Amino acid sequence: MSRTLTFSIFRHNPRDPASTPRVESYQLTEAAGMTLFIALNMIRENQAPDLNFDFVCRAGVCGSCAMLINGRPGLACRTLTQTLPDHITLYPLPGFALIADLSVNTGIWMREMAERLQTWVHGQDEPDVNALEARMEPELAEEIYELDRCIECGCCVAACGTAQMRPEFVAAVGLNKIARFRLDPRDLRKDADYYELIGNDQGIFGCMSLLGCEDLCPKGLPLQTQLAFMRRKMAMQGIRKWIPLVPA
Repeated sequence: MSRTLTFSIFRHNPRDPASTPRVESYQLTEAAGMTLFIALNMIRENQAPDLNFDFVCRAGVCGSCAMLINGRPGLACRTLTQTLPDHITLYPLPGFALIADLSVNTGIWMREMAERLQTWVHGQDEPDVNALEARMEPELAEEIYELDRCIECGCCVAACGTAQMRPEFVAAVGLNKIARFRLDPRDLRKDADYYELIGNDQGIFGCMSLLGCEDLCPKGLPLQTQLAFMRRKMAMQGIRKWIPLVPA
């Protein structure tokens, strides 16, 4: 038999002086194959036309619909209501500027992180758009692609204890970006260059290894492995910086 679902949803519009943070409840009859995205659309169409939440692709690719689902970061479009209890609480992701209700501005945070970490290929020459793409071994291309699957949804930031205590921490999404460019042979930077970007408490040494990022990454990225690897490499680089005779 179909269940009656109760949704307790955070409501607040910081641009409206009359708005105050609150939780409002709505009820829906569950349908087969219903996702949180479908449920939220039904609530907005029939009960709360001013409900704010984000979506673009509805396929777990854009990351726009990330939110706290019963206290855990996740994507609304990829979360089936049948996997949740009858009472579902929805809150916006912490750590990002609130737009309204369940909608947060991850774009500002991601852009600032990208600019700080210079997340683009650093080469010596100006790119030649007419030249053939440089060859790369398929195995290496697969390794880079694996890390490039990050959709910047913000779930790892919301799940990170350090990011919640230190707003300047670049979190797993930023460290994963560095790991990706470190693999890319077209990027001419060395570990000494990466150390200047993430060899501090705002980078890899600020990670407390709670691994909420890996547990809750909707794309299943190998963040635990990458964080451990980058910590070793940056620790060795830090030692070599102060003791130059230590071998690479």
